[in-house]
Amino acid sequence: MNTYEDAFAEFQAAQRNRGLAEAWLRAFGAALATGSSAGIAALFHPDSHWRDVLAFTWHLTPTSGQDAIAARFAAEQQRVGAHGFHLPTERRAPREVTRFGIASVEAIFAFKTAEGRGAGVVRLSPDADGAMRAWHISTVLEALDGHEEKLGANRPTGAAYSRNFGGDNWADVRRKAVAYEDREPTVLVIGAAQAGLATAARLNQQGIDTLVVEKWPRVGDSWRRRYHSLALHNAVQQNHLPYLDFPPTWPKYIPKDMLGNWFEFYADVMEINCWTDTEFVSGTWDEQAKCWTALVRRGDGTERRLRPRHIVFANGVSSYPMVPEIPGLTEFAGDVVHSEGFDSGTAWKGKRAFVIGTGSSANDIALDLYSNGVATSLIQRGPTTVISIDPSARLGELPWSEGSSLEDADLLVASPTPPLTVKALKANAQRMRDFDKEMIDGLVSIGFKHDYGTDETGHLMKYFRRGGGYNLDTGSSALMIKGKIGLLQYENIARFCAEGALLHDGSVVPADLVVLATGYYPQAELVRRALGEEMVERIGPVWGIGPDGELSNMYKRTPQQGLWFIAGGLAQCRINSKYIALQIKAMELGKLGPL
Repeated sequence: MNTYEDAFAEFQAAQRNRGLAEAWLRAFGAALATGSSAGIAALFHPDSHWRDVLAFTWHLTPTSGQDAIAARFAAEQQRVGAHGFHLPTERRAPREVTRFGIASVEAIFAFKTAEGRGAGVVRLSPDADGAMRAWHISTVLEALDGHEEKLGANRPTGAAYSRNFGGDNWADVRRKAVAYEDREPTVLVIGAAQAGLATAARLNQQGIDTLVVEKWPRVGDSWRRRYHSLALHNAVQQNHLPYLDFPPTWPKYIPKDMLGNWFEFYADVMEINCWTDTEFVSGTWDEQAKCWTALVRRGDGTERRLRPRHIVFANGVSSYPMVPEIPGLTEFAGDVVHSEGFDSGTAWKGKRAFVIGTGSSANDIALDLYSNGVATSLIQRGPTTVISIDPSARLGELPWSEGSSLEDADLLVASPTPPLTVKALKANAQRMRDFDKEMIDGLVSIGFKHDYGTDETGHLMKYFRRGGGYNLDTGSSALMIKGKIGLLQYENIARFCAEGALLHDGSVVPADLVVLATGYYPQAELVRRALGEEMVERIGPVWGIGPDGELSNMYKRTPQQGLWFIAGGLAQCRINSKYIALQIKAMELGKLGPL
């Protein structure tokens, strides 16, 4: 228990941190008001970083270096008119933390612009003379004036249907809204998993008429249809959808069917207009009308042409299964299934299986097969990053696990520039290397090819760059080390044959089943199939790291007007769906033009 002296010292430190942050914000606001680049630069360290999310640049814009940051702030301020920088009482108080290896005073602040309300994070540390300067700042647009989300005291009255005797009640209003018999949606969202539902919920709060189409019969089926044993690999506290947290009784790692059921419930209670059993067939942009002609096909075979002004692809990073050319696989006499279609190993009990791939899905499927009495071997095609679920993967839970509110944690997560993200991931990869040394040494000893990425940034940068190449280990690694799950290097296989894998030495490793855990096509394939090759050329890469270090064409305007992309885990979708909704609202209001 803290003594009185400890408590008093903590109180004094808190007061000092608040005073330092308030003084810096006053100086920053004054420097912005004068438009002086030199005055702004004096408040930053030479090696400093700024990430703006819509507030100053209407884009996701990273800037590095004292002079570049000062020049950009001064230039944008003439239009933005940012003012009123302060520490809001409802946000977390300034505190001393170490971020990216730098001991800092970290403060969450709020401000106003000519368009709306913003928030941000500033991190201060002393220079050589002891003066507190910023080495990192982020600025985020939180709301547009007059178009704030209808939450809490700002909630809708329900007067349009409450006690509407003789008229439509809420259920009638909802049926008509979902039918779209008398109107066109402003936004068409493709996919009703975390990305599509989060986006639709955010757009609803902006008063944007939004229709979600989902190819499976039920909302949540994209998760229910995945392999039998699947559960989320990261913890529940970071995976909430907007406006509605998971119940506090739920398990730390949510099973896929539980998550699918929650998505269905969420779509209902958040009043999301959704057509299930509906496939997006094609879309073309009408340059004169500034809208899309989108063809969708319902489960009964009927088709509808919609005319939305915006299309949001929310199909995820993993849309179309990739089946590589594998010599001799067509001659294999057993069963071949892609991981996309794998459910459970129960049907192959007592038989032998290969799983081609060593990523998370491959390892989970191998573990499922092994647990169902199937003699299973993984076939490794390239180096893989292996991370323990606990403790290594838990490093990614910060700051959600350090006591911040979800709103504050999301703001902190969205704040780093790409160079800071790379720095953090390298530091985390080194800690993971220490945590997982025994497991990794054991894997290497049996010939497993392991790495932490080309630049030692670990699994998350692999995810951002290529959408895979890592395994969040749930127990398969220990079984491989013990020889209970086999490991075969793809380079040792000459070809497949009817009985199994023919090795270069002439021997055959028999199998009855081959599971292709070989990943998915990049999102350009999704665009190609839906919108055509010309659109692929027009917009460029989707996902992957762009020249500015940000994800390419994700969560922001693209070179094609009215075309948007959102993908990623639940936390990524929760955070970035807000930014997409704000941009679409601004375009509908005429405040923001095409890229």
